[in-house]
Amino acid sequence: MLLRNRFLLLLALAALLAFLSISLQFFSRWLPVSMQLKTQSHVLPGFPMRLIPAGPGREDSLSAKNRKRIMPDPLTEPSAPDPLYEANLYCNTPGIKERSMEGHAPHNFKLLSVHVMIRHGDRYPLYAIPKTKRPDIDCVLEPGRNPSHPSLSHFISHMTKGSEAQMEGSLISLPRFPSHSLCEMGELTQTGVVQHLLNGQILREHYLKKHRLLPSDWNTKHLYFESTGKSRTLQSGLTLLYSFLPDFDWKKINIKHQWSSIFCSGHCDCPMRNHYLEEEQRRQYSYRVRNTQLEKTYINMAKVVGVPTRQLRASNPIDSLLCHFCHNITFPCTKNGCIDIEHFKVIKSHQIEDERERHEKQLYYKYALLATHPLLNQTVNRMQRIAAGKKDEVFALYSAHDVTLSPILSAIGLTEARFPRFAARLVFELWQNSDNKNKHYVRVLYNGEDVTFQTSFCREHERHSNQPLCPLGKFVNFVKKEMFSSLNSTSYYDACHQRLF
Repeated sequence: MLLRNRFLLLLALAALLAFLSISLQFFSRWLPVSMQLKTQSHVLPGFPMRLIPAGPGREDSLSAKNRKRIMPDPLTEPSAPDPLYEANLYCNTPGIKERSMEGHAPHNFKLLSVHVMIRHGDRYPLYAIPKTKRPDIDCVLEPGRNPSHPSLSHFISHMTKGSEAQMEGSLISLPRFPSHSLCEMGELTQTGVVQHLLNGQILREHYLKKHRLLPSDWNTKHLYFESTGKSRTLQSGLTLLYSFLPDFDWKKINIKHQWSSIFCSGHCDCPMRNHYLEEEQRRQYSYRVRNTQLEKTYINMAKVVGVPTRQLRASNPIDSLLCHFCHNITFPCTKNGCIDIEHFKVIKSHQIEDERERHEKQLYYKYALLATHPLLNQTVNRMQRIAAGKKDEVFALYSAHDVTLSPILSAIGLTEARFPRFAARLVFELWQNSDNKNKHYVRVLYNGEDVTFQTSFCREHERHSNQPLCPLGKFVNFVKKEMFSSLNSTSYYDACHQRLF
């Protein structure tokens, strides 16, 4: 009898605890987000608790209205594409802790070379919304203003000593770091500098401290550095390089100038590439005019700023609005009203939808194959030389644009990859099996995530092999043959000119 009473007592207690647990879960679902956060002992990884805070300096003069938040704090990745969530990822706000898998491989593998392709960091808009005030952003680097980095002061000092660097063409005349009290169009911001200081720090930890990729007496032959002729790409590359090699010897730096944003060097003559790009642009236009919600949004915004709709559309307002969004500045207002977050969400949603259709139609993919072959071929050739025993150019850095990285992602089959954010990094690693030095492998990483087996050239290999890395031969065969077979051709020249025959 006593045992039965104890059993019933325990059963009742368990039922009470279950009821309390369910009640608390139900109640917490209806708490405001701010109250929920107060009950948590930590913040979910991957997102900051706010956008970039306004620091001292010019931003202090902004009114409280201009410092007002323009978006909620994202807590978890939404189940469906969300324009504010995607925009926040695109901003790449410093302070977000991310997992970086660079330099990770089984113990019996040796790292031989690393090839890094980056997009420049956060920049001032390239376009202005007609009849509105430009965003008030200071491009003078101030270590005491957020976002900042412990190495920022030393970086500024080191950049002032760069007169001995070897730079090709017009690069020598460009400033080595941003310095205007009001940013110029397209100029790298302090946020952009900090983003690449963080990138360089990650690469240094994995490639120099862990794998000792460069010898202690490294020189110009070990390092390859190429940049387009824009100050934001040169400065981004120099920033990452400084964080990767603090206080490097300027005499050991030789920066090559790339005039083409797709890094096609001496292989830019490709009529079919231009044809596919034109067809893709026609597809974009057709998709845009079919979107009635987008057209209504443009009409409404044009009324706000007092210009014809076609003029507003031509000014690419999303470029400027993203700057306001990333820097937590209120969207522009006129006497006719304000551009608001709903306008922004519609335009950003259209971008997301357009990217989805772009993958389906394959026109961009064909453009991407032809646009990126020269750069990928250069990378493969360098890997083959190093695999054969050469020690030159073991670290290669290409400082580029979104229009450089985006076609590469498409060409190698990373269809699920997000559009290159500010300071995005795409890395190709070359490894050697220490137990069999004739076997070489490649790893591909995008923003620190290992995406090797998501690539088209190694997707099937993972399913039929237990090897942890992708054989170099797979990558070589893709660049030398498979890229052309997708275009019903056998060589880059034939693929570029086949319509002329």
